[in-house]
Amino acid sequence: MFCRSPGLLLASVLVLMVPVPSSAQAPGGRPGGPQGAAPRTVAVVLGKAVKKPMPVRFDTIGSVQTVASVTLRPRVESQITEIAFKDGAAVKKDDVLVRLDARGIEAQIRQAEANLIRSQAQLEQAQRDVRRFEQLLANESGSRVNYDNARTQVTAIGAQIKSEEAALDNLRVSLSHYTIRAPISGRVGVAGLKEGNIAKTGDGSPPLAVINQIAPIYVSFSVPQRFLADLRAALSDPTAKVEVVPQGGGKAVEGRIVVIDNQVDAASGTIGVRAEVANAEEVLWPGQLCNVRVVFRTEPEAVAVPREAVQTGQRGTFVFVVTENVARVRPVTVARSVDGLAVIADGLKGDETVVVDGQLLVTDGVRVEQRGSGGGGGGGGAPGGPGAAGEPRKGAS
Repeated sequence: MFCRSPGLLLASVLVLMVPVPSSAQAPGGRPGGPQGAAPRTVAVVLGKAVKKPMPVRFDTIGSVQTVASVTLRPRVESQITEIAFKDGAAVKKDDVLVRLDARGIEAQIRQAEANLIRSQAQLEQAQRDVRRFEQLLANESGSRVNYDNARTQVTAIGAQIKSEEAALDNLRVSLSHYTIRAPISGRVGVAGLKEGNIAKTGDGSPPLAVINQIAPIYVSFSVPQRFLADLRAALSDPTAKVEVVPQGGGKAVEGRIVVIDNQVDAASGTIGVRAEVANAEEVLWPGQLCNVRVVFRTEPEAVAVPREAVQTGQRGTFVFVVTENVARVRPVTVARSVDGLAVIADGLKGDETVVVDGQLLVTDGVRVEQRGSGGGGGGGGAPGGPGAAGEPRKGAS
């Protein structure tokens, strides 16, 4: 057992409370070397803020719809004598698609033509009678009654001829219904009936075929209502366009906005839009899903920086702007991101050098150098303190 005196114990406590100088503590309480050491330099990757044309765009999913779709149905009931198209073939307007048995209507036309010829002959006879009775009446050798009756006969036969001509025209129109032609150009589907079947009229009967217009074609999609003003301006903006890529792969095609729905969907807050695509190579197909990129307009001199240069802190977004190898915090307002670039609405002019990578080691006022340019003094330095104005560092927006 050893006993220490109270005085000896107090002296030990006072010795432990005396601060010990450290060579790693720089004046001001900041990490660094001894007094007189060179300022810390951080190796970073630098980039440029540039002015360049940048699009204002929106990406969404759309579906392909035909501009016109026609269901072929017969207007008369008859037997099919010929299917003049192949299933799925491309057809042009007025191409013959189906022929029906027209022998009955052709016989009626021949009968009507014969009746018309007979009436025309009767008219010629009546006109001769009128001329003869007119001469007799002039020589006071004929009756006025016979002359008037002849003129009446001419009028009656003339009316009969007009009626027979109208009936013949009607029969010829009916004859055209026995040859079914394509009303539009497009792709025809599978024939609903084959040769030998009886084609019947009415919506409940099987259709002969369906023709979908392929070129041009519509792409329908929805856009948030906040873009309504941009959509309306895009109708007349020559730089506006719609880029469409079929899902599952395929060639991208371009089109233009042609239709904006007349109301906003209150449930979803979106508005329906249709773009028209020429589709000359038939890249798009009716009913197909596709990726749609709507380019509302292109800003000719937008300020853009690499997206990684933009940092987010408690006070908003900012970048480190490097001037004479010194990094300074610059608050910025980001309008949007396009193809790996952040479009800056406010805070940069377009000729600044910014830090793209290595921001975790950068603080406001620190010296920096391009990584790989030699020196490398910042590579092994301790991480800096909090971000600019005490902001904690976060990832790029």
